[in-house]
Amino acid sequence: MLYLWIKYIHILSSTIVFGTGIGTAAVMVYGHLYQDIAVKVAIYRYVVIADWIFTSTSGFVQLISGLALVYIANIPITTFWILGGLIGYSITAICWFIVVYLQIKIKQIAEVTYATGKPLSVTYYRYFYLWFFLGWPAFISLLIVFYLMVLKPYSLFGS
Repeated sequence: MLYLWIKYIHILSSTIVFGTGIGTAAVMVYGHLYQDIAVKVAIYRYVVIADWIFTSTSGFVQLISGLALVYIANIPITTFWILGGLIGYSITAICWFIVVYLQIKIKQIAEVTYATGKPLSVTYYRYFYLWFFLGWPAFISLLIVFYLMVLKPYSLFGS
């Protein structure tokens, strides 16, 4: 019964990670497209908060619950789908940490721009485009992790 409860928490946390990841990314893009700097500032503040509250906590819970499931089921960590999932999750996490740093910097630049009335800096645009492009490997890696979690292949070419 413990295994099933942990599995439930694991699946729930994975939906939160995936959903908030896509949701905050979409809202961040919408914020970037707005011309009104006050709107940008408000959106970016909420995106940073949402990522810390939802994505970081559920990402941590997902990692711990996944490792607990592997331990309880006595599955070797070197099993293809588990090792692949951990690698994909690591890629996602590395990208996510950089993305969150960039989100904070983008928010800070927008706040300064709002306070001073100056135009957005070149640095803002560099950070935004880097943020955008780093989101793709994180997103694709999560799709691969979902594939591995659901289908549990034992090799690259199937079961």
